[in-house]
Amino acid sequence: MLTGRTQRSRPPEFGQAGRWRTFRVMISQFFASEVPGVAVTLCITRADGENFDHETLSDDDGYFRFDVPLEGDWPYPPQTAWEIVRLGWTVGEKRESVIGNVLVPGADATIGVISDIDDTIIETGITGGWHNVVRNWKRIFAQMPQDRILVEGADVFYGAIGGGLAVPSNTQPTGSHIRATHRPFFYISSSPWNLFSYLVAFQQSRQLPLGALFLRNWGFNRATIGKKSHGEHKQRSISEILDHFPDLRFAFIGDDTQGDLPAFAEAVAREPERIAAVFIRTTEKKLSEIELDAKRVIESFGVPLWLGNSYAVGRDFLRTAGVAPHGETSRIVETVESRAGEEA
Repeated sequence: MLTGRTQRSRPPEFGQAGRWRTFRVMISQFFASEVPGVAVTLCITRADGENFDHETLSDDDGYFRFDVPLEGDWPYPPQTAWEIVRLGWTVGEKRESVIGNVLVPGADATIGVISDIDDTIIETGITGGWHNVVRNWKRIFAQMPQDRILVEGADVFYGAIGGGLAVPSNTQPTGSHIRATHRPFFYISSSPWNLFSYLVAFQQSRQLPLGALFLRNWGFNRATIGKKSHGEHKQRSISEILDHFPDLRFAFIGDDTQGDLPAFAEAVAREPERIAAVFIRTTEKKLSEIELDAKRVIESFGVPLWLGNSYAVGRDFLRTAGVAPHGETSRIVETVESRAGEEA
């Protein structure tokens, strides 16, 4: 499965300095115009060197998707990796192309990580009313990715549960594999697709594990504005990931600001044996009744659940447990719960 979007915009120049230049760069990214009806060709190469081309059209919003069955001898790589593909299209009489990176779980992978983004790895402060939401949008247009605030301790915590610093390359030939993280990472967020490059640049600047991003098609309507839409998007994305990788179990990481707990609970109720653990970073607000119900659902199925306000505490738990970066996530949570009970 590979998804993308055809847009008309300038390449992002996140190295620019100055507030006005930052604003211009972000305006060009956020208000890039989608291009419908583009014939996009996907070229993938098997290990024996044989090439396969597939073609599809971008829809009215510029989105395109390839669901390609891998026929014949096309094994998973030994470790989780980025597979290099090429995407091509025609502009006028000129043929253009770009390298694409597809995340492929390794044959040794047993647990993947599904993580939220806003207030889970990047501070937004959007809780507490519309004035905080407006403040967050001001941050987006006034700050480059490398200037945004990382949730304290997230980089070390994510690295400890299976991260790595490998970065996809644009110089490798089609069909080659580049070692990715120890575990496959998937990020789901209510942020718009226009921020794809911005969010990837932020992850790279903070040495966070890179992974596939599931973002939203935004519009100023009820379908994308409001708390309910956050949870619905995340539920759909989680279901899609679970269905696409039936042999993997998953650890969920999120926070209590945008419907993560109910979305995670829905997945637990549907396939409890597939969920290794649920991590929720808590803020100062109290859990809502919906979130409390979700908490009870997760606990009723016996899935380990951790709610805490500090990744640094979680990191201490990891050190106490002596868990290696490739250790089972369930052991991490068991240690968290044990230490929490001792401190209560």
